[in-house]
Amino acid sequence: MPTTAPSSPILYSFPSSTELCDALANFIIKAQKESIEKKGRFSVAISGGSLPTQLNALINKPGVRWDKWQVFYADERVVPLDHADSNHKLCTDELFSKVPILKDNIHTIDFSLADDLEELSDAYEKELIREFAQKDSARFPVFDLILLGTGPDGHTASLFPGHPLLTEEDRWVAYIEDSPKPPPRRITFTYPVINHASRVAFVVSGAAKADTLQTVLDKPEEGLPASRVRPTHPGQVYWFVDDPAVSKVSFPRTPFKL
Repeated sequence: MPTTAPSSPILYSFPSSTELCDALANFIIKAQKESIEKKGRFSVAISGGSLPTQLNALINKPGVRWDKWQVFYADERVVPLDHADSNHKLCTDELFSKVPILKDNIHTIDFSLADDLEELSDAYEKELIREFAQKDSARFPVFDLILLGTGPDGHTASLFPGHPLLTEEDRWVAYIEDSPKPPPRRITFTYPVINHASRVAFVVSGAAKADTLQTVLDKPEEGLPASRVRPTHPGQVYWFVDDPAVSKVSFPRTPFKL
């Protein structure tokens, strides 16, 4: 079967983080509405970092159908779910504890398997299989939306520059035990999963990310992990950024409208 060529990223830039977060919330609600109308559910994967805080604008927005959300983590640190380093704890503290989402619809790692990262990542992959295998015919799960950030080194999820996981082509979920950013033990979605999503949205703010975004968006040939996110089956990658984060970027901006 021929591979569909990836579409060019869509870059939205906003004067302030408040405007960025409000636009992102509206974008998510629209994606949710379309997905529920089509499939009766909304599958979303979330990364960590500052992203959970940036989702706060959803809390008081009308139209969010929390009962229809199926939430996974694009990556997770292999720590107890109530540990300060846990992406799940951060998302719970910043968002899920403040909205009426169903606990059973939030899919977490099984920390009881932490002594065996292979078994733990396999178990999380099976969580995806249970959610997607009976509903989608594709080889890989097709998320309605995956929300990501990027670090100063251009990593995204737990896919780091120069790491062997960048070339993984078969597994849905893989583990890493030598993360250059602590904690070292993590699980992560692989590129085949990320690049099969209907939509991927990066959310980045702050002047500290200006050099990184210049490389990711203007020099994708350098192959930083974030620049390798290019959904193709079909899908679209969006960048929600504030003006300081793209102050050095020449990639064209697109006016935001729903």
